[in-house]
Amino acid sequence: MDITIKNCTCLDEAKIQLDEGKLNIKFAINGTGKTTISKAIQLNVKGKDAIKALTPFKYLENATAPEHLPSVTGAEAIKSVAVFDEAYISQIVFKPDEVINNSFEIFIRTPEYDQRMKQIEESFQVVKETLAKNENLDSVISDLRELSSSFGKSASGYSKSGAMHKGIGNGNKLENIPAGLEPYKALLQSTSNVKWLKWQISGNEFLTISEDCPYCVTPTGEEKKKTILAIGTEFDSKTIEHLNNILKILDSLSGYFSDDTNEKLKIITRNKSTISDEETNYLKEIKENVDILEHKLATLKSLSFFSFNQVDKVVEKLSDYKIKIEFLPKLDSTKTREIVNSINATLEELLKKATDIQKEIGIHRSTVHKTIQEYKNEINSFLKYAGYKYSVDIETEKDSYKMKLKHVDFSKALEKGDQHLSYGERNAFSLVLFMYETLRANPDLIVLDDPISSFDRNKKFAILNALFRGKNSFKDKTVLMLTHDLEPIIDVVHSLSGKFGLSSASFLSAEAGKVKEIPITKQDIITFAEVCRLNLASGCDDVIGIVYLRRYYEVTGEKNCAYQLISNLLHKRKVPLWIDSTIERDMTQSEIATATSEITFYLKAFDYQLILARLLDDNEMLKTYKAAPCNYERLQVYRIINEGKQLHESQVITKFINEVFHIENEYLMQLNPRKYQTTPNFIIDECNEQLAI
Repeated sequence: MDITIKNCTCLDEAKIQLDEGKLNIKFAINGTGKTTISKAIQLNVKGKDAIKALTPFKYLENATAPEHLPSVTGAEAIKSVAVFDEAYISQIVFKPDEVINNSFEIFIRTPEYDQRMKQIEESFQVVKETLAKNENLDSVISDLRELSSSFGKSASGYSKSGAMHKGIGNGNKLENIPAGLEPYKALLQSTSNVKWLKWQISGNEFLTISEDCPYCVTPTGEEKKKTILAIGTEFDSKTIEHLNNILKILDSLSGYFSDDTNEKLKIITRNKSTISDEETNYLKEIKENVDILEHKLATLKSLSFFSFNQVDKVVEKLSDYKIKIEFLPKLDSTKTREIVNSINATLEELLKKATDIQKEIGIHRSTVHKTIQEYKNEINSFLKYAGYKYSVDIETEKDSYKMKLKHVDFSKALEKGDQHLSYGERNAFSLVLFMYETLRANPDLIVLDDPISSFDRNKKFAILNALFRGKNSFKDKTVLMLTHDLEPIIDVVHSLSGKFGLSSASFLSAEAGKVKEIPITKQDIITFAEVCRLNLASGCDDVIGIVYLRRYYEVTGEKNCAYQLISNLLHKRKVPLWIDSTIERDMTQSEIATATSEITFYLKAFDYQLILARLLDDNEMLKTYKAAPCNYERLQVYRIINEGKQLHESQVITKFINEVFHIENEYLMQLNPRKYQTTPNFIIDECNEQLAI
């Protein structure tokens, strides 16, 4: 695909080539427009209205002119794009109970998984249909659960702090109205008794204001006041609320209790006095029966593959689900038996298919386990060899699977991934997650916008290896990697060419808003010593030649006579000096002759005095600067012109010029700066301004 991008933010035009089914690496210095290229392709998929967001500032006032509208051509085959960038990293959520928020969807759930789950679920559908026939079953389960929880939390099964004891533990005063309060019976036994009590008790504080009743404003004697106040003494709204709830639940479940249970519950709930030990024990027996029935009914309603995921014998498990009502005497009623008998009959039918169900579950469990092991091994291998002290595990949890994060020094899963992981570690996890998530989505194009520049060398290769060489990787996918880091190209194109599948690399350069690309081959990635030899052999200008030759000697460590003579020339000394760490003296004629002889091997017409005359002539050097074929060489000439002067008012520009002039920051392997414009244009613009060009 030959893609042309026009009028997008800083770019007037950018032309790039994408090979389908390949890793396409586009190397460029910062500020070239890599992110703009990524956004343009991404927004182009969404339509013309979306890409308008990239309209350059200079055209915003006349954005409707056709020639000013952002556009992308040549990318018509790209219908979907997945982009890894800062925006993707920022939306990753590390949940408290799993390392990432959708690990099940990414790592386990596939169309094959859903299809097999559907087949297994169909086996249990008959049980769910049987339960669905009883329309009140959900409310019965809810009432059973609420009744059980009313007993409170206690190892004995009955707590005095539970709603049950608070409601009936000290007798039922609604059934047994205290003497003198009989006139209030209708109010106390009404369905709104709690509201009335709250109203009545809250009004008592007004009894002291006057002799009149605060409710009816009629004279109130002392006896009447005592009666009114007795309501608040004998009753409190919270106790009555608990009592009402307990009575309501027991009434709702009365049809599921045996006749004997209902009779005994009437006695217990209508007590005048505190509940006895025998009655408490009887209530605990009811709770035990209720818990067993509620658990079995709720379990059957949620019957699924996960009910048997850790089970080897489906027959035994299904048999355990049968409800033996004869051993639940407190709930042995006609109504309960109707439900139980229909469920047990359905389970009997299901048991006839148990062998086939077990086979399906076994196959599915094995497939899921294999998938989990595969992903765990891949991710943990990456984490290990990248030097991260973390591992992941994918565990079954209820009706799903979750990826848990662990540290090598801690056996349990970490609950706060975002708290423990460093910025780099979070980015690494995000990148691996992006890969698996993208493989599942299978877009037409995958864009990696500077994915690994912030990592150290070992981690960079570990990530590249995971992204493009693993079984589950981007190998053979159409990938556009935009980077300002040369190391991935050294690995993919030079050092390990062929081991990353089909791949290509190119250099993007920008000038006056236009971006073009130059292919990068294995032969283009060379040592700095090779850069110097190649450019010397190309017949470059002698001024540029002495710069390359001096740098060649520096990088090879040859601080010989030739190096000394060239250094003197670049420092514009009329009399060459021999300078090392211990002495500084004039070079001898013999040393100059030896140096000249060696230098002429590289620069045929080398003449110290002739080149020195050029270096001292600012007009001549300005011509050399303008004629230089690339930014890198212009910068060398600029440095020579300003030898001994202030290079620039900005320390940032000065530092860049000095570091390019010397060798401290050069790569062992690099691109030839004469062919690839690795020196930013803005640096040269500053030099031009200083030189009044």
